[in-house]
Amino acid sequence: METQELILNYLKNNPNSSSKEIFEKVLFALVLLSYIQAFTDGNKRMARIMANALLIANRYCPISFRTVDSIEYKKVMLLFYGQNNISAFKQVFVNQFKFAVENYF
Repeated sequence: METQELILNYLKNNPNSSSKEIFEKVLFALVLLSYIQAFTDGNKRMARIMANALLIANRYCPISFRTVDSIEYKKVMLLFYGQNNISAFKQVFVNQFKFAVENYF
């Protein structure tokens, strides 16, 4: 099975998923779909769309990353790409989700 298929199988919605599992899926969608470069262009945008689709499907608010500096976003992605370190990106994700909840919902 190809990497893309493995990732998509993992991300499929399971109605019995806990909140923790849903947020893990969203986080992995963001970083892994960007990482595999499945498309010629728009990989990070597609990853954000998929992540928001997962959030909405599980009755959570979407996130926009509007308050993240684009250079900071690229740095945390490069840290994941180069060192498989997801902690910095996870913190950006958590901060953006909190921002969305506090400001939009």
